[in-house]
Amino acid sequence: MSAYDLIGKSYSKSRLPDPRIVDSLLNLLQVKKGSMIADIGAGTGGYSRALAEQGFILYAVEPSMVMRAQATPHPQVQWFTGYAENLPLATSSVDAVVSILAIHHFSNLEQAVREMNRVARTGPLIFLTFDPRLGEKFCLNDYFPFIWEEAEDIFPPLNNIAALIQANTQRTVEAATLMLPPDLSDMFLAAGWRRPEIYLNPEVRAGISALALADASLVEKGVKLLEEDLINGRWEAKYGEIQKLKEINAGYRFLCAKSDR
Repeated sequence: MSAYDLIGKSYSKSRLPDPRIVDSLLNLLQVKKGSMIADIGAGTGGYSRALAEQGFILYAVEPSMVMRAQATPHPQVQWFTGYAENLPLATSSVDAVVSILAIHHFSNLEQAVREMNRVARTGPLIFLTFDPRLGEKFCLNDYFPFIWEEAEDIFPPLNNIAALIQANTQRTVEAATLMLPPDLSDMFLAAGWRRPEIYLNPEVRAGISALALADASLVEKGVKLLEEDLINGRWEAKYGEIQKLKEINAGYRFLCAKSDR
């Protein structure tokens, strides 16, 4: 059973594809319209649908029945039940692969990368991932410090991931920073860097695995403290300057593995 069979029931309400992330994917993909793209760990299919709307054909691979059930059908998105480590796709059956904030859920990243390389032809393999060591700290560290402690165990250093991808695909891997705007529609962990009130919403927290899978008592303690600080002005006193920023480097990176063939 996928973890998202338990925590993903309201995922589609808060994890809507952000158009700026879609634009970044399009810039990195560099494949012609009509190309076939596999979306591995597709979740509720938001990014699969967004890419399909740009003229691509998508193979969305997702193990969680709960997540797949929330997908909005699209004629150019075909769904597959499966895990990244054993993709239900034929060798060289797609032109490119994307995997958006999913690799930390894979049970064997090396095998998953080999599988993605197997099914892809000459187009890139694109991963959006997170390295807590590379980003600017913001208020979440005060209220949910356990997240950052666990994140460094869950997310290896970006250079290690890039080296793993390169070793298992013989592709050239390049990294690009995803700067976070303050109004992301895809409300993943750091999306509330300038609007902390989103973390008070249980549906938003349910769509963030780091909070949804954490010790509930620790989460509630942090939520209560954050709510108090927002009401009494302590948050504003400490973090008011952040409201002037238009974007932040929170440690999110695209890794683009390109073939030399």
